[in-house]
Amino acid sequence: MRWNDLQDEACPIARTMSVVGDRWTFLILRDALRGISRFEEFHQRVKCSRATLADRIALLVERGVLEREQYETHPPRHDYRLTEMGRALAPVMMTMSQWAETWLPVPGKQRIKRVHRGCGHAFQPVLHCSECGERVMPGDVTYSEPQKAR
Repeated sequence: MRWNDLQDEACPIARTMSVVGDRWTFLILRDALRGISRFEEFHQRVKCSRATLADRIALLVERGVLEREQYETHPPRHDYRLTEMGRALAPVMMTMSQWAETWLPVPGKQRIKRVHRGCGHAFQPVLHCSECGERVMPGDVTYSEPQKAR
């Protein structure tokens, strides 16, 4: 299977990977979720080539994860801001960060502390069932195959 064919797969993970499935894109999203919006700021933080960064940002704009907003006309310069679709990746990114902190810790470095603005407490991201409110663990889930359209 070719990388570009992932967007047409029935598997939702494959379709997600067709948009956000490389290391540079995840780092761009990390920074966008932290409020970075300008190409130069992304370039300084992500540390990939300018061409790679431009390609990844263009894909995120094309797919509706980022929106481009001009802030200067001469020369033309743009901000790249998360759309609602992009902001919806925040729980995924928090969960990935938590996974890395648990399974890939950096020796001698303190873990990231996440503080909920609403209550002021440090927290860990946890998945709950939208219907009953119970915590959901991998063994608690079954998957059904998608039904084919008629």
